[in-house]
This record gives sequence, C-alpha cells and structure tokens, in this order.
Amino acid sequence: MSTAMDGLRVLELYSGIGGMHYALKESSVAAQVVAAVDVNTTANEIYRHNFPDTPLWPKTIEGMTLDNFNKLSFDMILMSPPCQPFTRLGLQGDTADPRTKSFLYILSLLPRLATTPRFILLENVKGFETSSARESLVETLKNCGYTFQEFMVSPTSLGIPNSRLRYFLIARKTGSFSFQTHSEIIEGFPPPADNKASDLSTPASSHTSCPGTCPQAEEAGDVLYKLETARDAQRKSSQNGDLSLRQICEFLPGPEEAEGGDGAGMDRYLLPPKTLLRYALLMDIVRPTCRRSVCFTKGYGHYVEGTGSVLQSCVETEMEAVFKGLDQVSEEDKLERLSRLKLRYFTPREIANIMGFPQDFSFPETMSVKQQYRVLGNSLNVLVVARLIQLMVS
Repeated sequence: MSTAMDGLRVLELYSGIGGMHYALKESSVAAQVVAAVDVNTTANEIYRHNFPDTPLWPKTIEGMTLDNFNKLSFDMILMSPPCQPFTRLGLQGDTADPRTKSFLYILSLLPRLATTPRFILLENVKGFETSSARESLVETLKNCGYTFQEFMVSPTSLGIPNSRLRYFLIARKTGSFSFQTHSEIIEGFPPPADNKASDLSTPASSHTSCPGTCPQAEEAGDVLYKLETARDAQRKSSQNGDLSLRQICEFLPGPEEAEGGDGAGMDRYLLPPKTLLRYALLMDIVRPTCRRSVCFTKGYGHYVEGTGSVLQSCVETEMEAVFKGLDQVSEEDKLERLSRLKLRYFTPREIANIMGFPQDFSFPETMSVKQQYRVLGNSLNVLVVARLIQLMVS
C-alpha cells in the first residue's frame, strides 16, 4: 500500500480516454495511477498519447486474476463500467447483458482481495440506480465494511452549460465523509463543511461576459417555430437566464486558436445541406452566449437528433425570422434561410473543453473526427469527478 510520501495508489478500470485520470489530477489529491485497464483500442491509443508513462493494460477485466489485482497493491479504484445495459434508450439488459459481466467479476473479487482499497468511485448513466447491478454493488460494499454515498449530478452543478446527468457512487473504508450522508441519492453536490465554494466551481460574478445575447424570447415566445413543446421552450429559456451557469463562448477558442489559425478550418464543421433540410426542426440550436447545451453522445457528428447541440455561428441572423413559416417555402428558399445561421457542430476540442478536459489533452494526429466524437461521447465530465474525488478523500 502507499505511504504518505508516495500518495494514493490508484487503479483505473474502464479507463477510456483518461477522464478519471485527468479528474484525479484536477482534484489535487496526492496520487498516482498504477495501472489503467481497457479493451477499446481507439481509447487506448488516446490514453497512451496523453499518459505515456502510465501502465496501460489492453485486456478484459475478467482476464485479470486475483493475483494480478493483489500485486498492484492499490488504495483506490476509479471506474466507469459499460453503460449500455442501463441506458433508458437501450435494451436495459442489466445483469443479463454480457457487458455487465466484467463489473460483476470486480464485485466478486473485491471481498477476496488481500487488502480492500480505501476508496472506490463509480460513474454510470441515469438508470443504473434502479438496476440489479447497483443492488449487487451496494450489497458488496456493505459486506466489505464501506461507507458510501450515491449522487445524481450534472455539470450544471459546477456552472458548466451542459446537461449530462450521471449516477455516481463514492465509498470509503475507514472514517466518515466530511458531509452529511443520506440513504437516498443526493442530487447535486452537498455543501462543503466550511460553507466555502469548491475551487472547482466558478462564482457567477467572475464569469467572463461574451458579446451579444442569447435570445430567450425566441425560445419561449409566442411562436414555437421548432418541433418542441412549450414546456421545453420555457425550460431552455430558464436555463439561459441562469447566471450561475457560464456562457458557451467561454469554452470556444478564439479565431487565432481555431482550426486553421484564422478560423477558416471551422467550415468543415458546418452542417451539410441535406442535414439542414431534413433535421432543421429537430436540432437543439444554441448561440455562443447561451448558458445551456444538451448532452453530447457518441453519435454526435453522424446523427443530429438527440446527440448534442449545434452552434449558431452567425449571431447577427435572427433565428425566429429564419424558422417562421419555413414549412411554407420552397426547398431552395428553405436551404437559403437556414444557411444564414451558419449552423455547425461543436468541434471535438470544444466538447472536450465543456467536459472539463485540460488544454494539454489532445488526440493523436491519425485520429479521425468521427472517432474523437465517439470516445468523447463515452467519456465523463472531468470537473464533476474531480469534485467527487475531493469529497471522497477529505
């Protein structure tokens, strides 16, 4: 086990592109990742690119023996098991889904370890909290003598303008947490013991102001020009008026930092005409000054509906003027109108910014944009996990 000088020894399971590793660094907890384990070859290539000195095991977790685990002598497990068995849009196979096998294997090994880890953090999708897998997890933790707390947290809790609600569990073997625990799931973060804001959150007063405004009236006004309910429009308006959330423009690069140096490379992210014509009424459109965006998924850039927000890069154009009566004009006029908005996908770098990845995170040059979107959609918000690690060990 670790010494005070060495810091905590951390095992990163289902390591992906290193979101947990970056969260550990962001938390400022003295620790080192002694091994990362994942079978996804694309994710592993990105992980090696950013953490060349961390031992990365490209193998299945079931392929690791009890002896393999014991030799690592770790103090903490960080893990994000496959979410497909629990997502509300999936088959919800739960423990019957083969992709849950590795997680159940971990639970079977935990009581048999020579020394059980002091800390465990798990992330998964909303839906995991009602699963049989979660019941097995809780039962195992109780039998092993852990104190634990469950959370349902979105990055909006830290002022980040992105809805990405996720289930989290933190557990510790000895001592108690620095906050009041509850048997039910806590939504958001508990207030710190000293009532001071975490260093990971940014007070609204210090947010950078971006020029222009995000028009709330056109999102919740009298004319619902898109295929959304009045309730959805009002919710978006409310989010855009929430000054505790930062504006999207704070996560966008300036022209000199954008692809191509002068921003010209951003044209590759413009939505193609076929996509504009087919999905215009279904898109979630945001402006740089908006304080909201929807969850980015692994299908972003390939599918439009339900995979993430798209950005209106020409803010001088009034959205309502474009959409009003759009279904009554010719296809040619419709395309001309929509093109005025210069709708584009967020770049992978911008999504990484929103998800809390630091500026030194990068992709290998050979990695396609489609692959980048896919792995980001499967990742987690670094700042949310960093805050939970702080709560877990303090």
